[in-house]
Amino acid sequence: MTVSLPLVFVLGVIAWAAIKFLGVRMWVAVVIALFGFWLSHTVLAPAIESGTRSGVDVVNGARD
Repeated sequence: MTVSLPLVFVLGVIAWAAIKFLGVRMWVAVVIALFGFWLSHTVLAPAIESGTRSGVDVVNGARD
C-alpha cells in the first residue's frame, strides 16, 4: 500500500511537534519559514529542489 503525503505537510507536522514538545518558540518557526520562502527566490532554489527530490527518491527507494 502506497501513501502519498505532500512534503509540506510532513514538515508542518515536524514544526508543530517542535513547537509543542521541544519548546521551540513560535517566532523562531516563523523566521525559519520566512527564510525558506526568501531562499526559494534565489539562485540556490534549483539546487535545493534537486537535492530534496533526490533525498525523497532515496527514502522512497525509487530507481531510474
